Amino acid sequence: MSAFTPPAGEESLRLEALRSLNLLETPASESYDRITRLASKMLAAPVAAVSLTDSHRQWFKSARGTAGNEIPRHQAPCAVVSTSRRMLVVPDLQADDRFIGSPLALAGIRFYAGAPLVTRDGHGIGAMCVLDTAPREISPEEAQSLHDLAAMVMAQVELEHAFGRIDPVSGLPNRLQFLDEFAARPAAEAGVALVVELSHSSQLGQAVAALGPGYVEALARHGATVLARALGGRNGLYHIGGCGFLALLGSDRPGGWEGAVTALQAAFEEPLNFGDVPVTASPTFGVAPFRAGIDSAEDVLRAGASAAEEAHRAGLPLSLYSADTDARNRRHLRLLCDMPPALLAPDQLSLVFQPRIEIGTGRCRGAEALLRWQHPELLAVSPGEFIPLVEQTALAQPVTQWVIARAAAQLAALRRDGLDLRLSVNVSALNLAETDFAGRLVETLAEQGLEPQALELEFTESALMRNGQAALAQLRALRQLGMEIAIDDFGTGYSTFSYLQTLPANIVKLDQSFIRGLSGSARDRRMVATMIQLTHDLGHRVVAEGVEDQAALDFLAECGCEEAQGYLIARPMPETALRAWLTARAVPAAA
Repeated sequence: MSAFTPPAGEESLRLEALRSLNLLETPASESYDRITRLASKMLAAPVAAVSLTDSHRQWFKSARGTAGNEIPRHQAPCAVVSTSRRMLVVPDLQADDRFIGSPLALAGIRFYAGAPLVTRDGHGIGAMCVLDTAPREISPEEAQSLHDLAAMVMAQVELEHAFGRIDPVSGLPNRLQFLDEFAARPAAEAGVALVVELSHSSQLGQAVAALGPGYVEALARHGATVLARALGGRNGLYHIGGCGFLALLGSDRPGGWEGAVTALQAAFEEPLNFGDVPVTASPTFGVAPFRAGIDSAEDVLRAGASAAEEAHRAGLPLSLYSADTDARNRRHLRLLCDMPPALLAPDQLSLVFQPRIEIGTGRCRGAEALLRWQHPELLAVSPGEFIPLVEQTALAQPVTQWVIARAAAQLAALRRDGLDLRLSVNVSALNLAETDFAGRLVETLAEQGLEPQALELEFTESALMRNGQAALAQLRALRQLGMEIAIDDFGTGYSTFSYLQTLPANIVKLDQSFIRGLSGSARDRRMVATMIQLTHDLGHRVVAEGVEDQAALDFLAECGCEEAQGYLIARPMPETALRAWLTARAVPAAA
């Protein structure tokens, strides 16, 4: 064994321990730079470094006062420290036979002191060292300080692994580490953030259902391995969650980001063998340029993720960052964040009502309650924008509860004034997953003195399909209480009449996309007539949405469609206008 290298078996284990920490070739980090600055100050040394002993080099995780980030391992004092796992003090390199002619001595370094960096398993991985251009000694107190600083370095390493800085599955730094390391990048450094998503939520859910939860971890490990191999190392790679990764590519990278994407696409064509099943990952790439010191780490990450999501939405393998798309995504996030306070505010959310009539008699059977949002800064927000967002989150429950409570209160007021209507409200898929939904709904109506028959619930086909037997059980309970159940937007989702037979619904609302084309399309007229007939054969009432002209209304009457709703009859209106509309009609309202 030489002073610079332990026996082969021990060296193999030492290198394995070092590389498992995933420190080599990682960007500068303020967490380590802070310790290096402290070492330089406490020991009054112009040069200080956290030096890791690789197979043929000393690589600096952090350095102060050096011109580069590595030196050869041969004749390096830090190699002696990692091999012996003891502190080494060399008052004058040029007077020590081990280091005469070494790269440090030839560079003018005379003094060296280094404390070992030792893992919990006893492997020496490097040194916390200080250097000077003049020969000198250190006091026992300074030696103890250097030992303490080395312990701080190892504590930081362990902290990163134990408390969420290094992902335990992929072995890559995670999002928190990226935020720290990006802040330490040189100001105005330009590059490209490449976000790589291996499996979006729907795909991942299907794979987990088929292969089991272990597939996610296997895919994450596979992704980390492929990225490191295709991009030439782990430097600048981060595991940002799930099966998503971030690669920071320098502007001077040969082939640019285009070459990196091409290499990754080719590399991911090789399947991951999960058990006996070969699975090919389908990467989606988001590309966003950045400038360190100008763009924040959060902005860089969001821009890359925004581009990857846009690619997924468009069904493309890659998308470049778009300021317009990013602005839209930020607006959507703001709407979601602003919805909870809107639920508590007295003047932001409101209901409008669109009447629907019996086609045969012209009587108004009821009205659909529709949610509107007047944002204090964004002004009127389209329900077509915020409702799909809400329905993808846990906000669906409180928003639906707000609508039901407000609709019940306003319906009770209308009925007290002799307007005996029924109101319908839309309910999302997430509401059907709530085990107490039916009970809370009946309780809310009872608080206003209303029977279950006063309200009609509208569900889309996809919502019913997504929640299976749990949804059906709740709807059956409500139907047994006499509540009307309507299938909304029929014809746009799963739309099979055999499935319709199994649903505890008594009303089908034909989607407006079929109704609006009635006047000019013989095909649409045949389709609508057939749908009405089949729906009647199953014992359901039919409501046509989107009726905008008299010709369409007349055709629906000929087909026996029971009810109609649309601009020809009335636009959505606030409660006061609904009262006036009902009063002005020649025929009275009827339940």
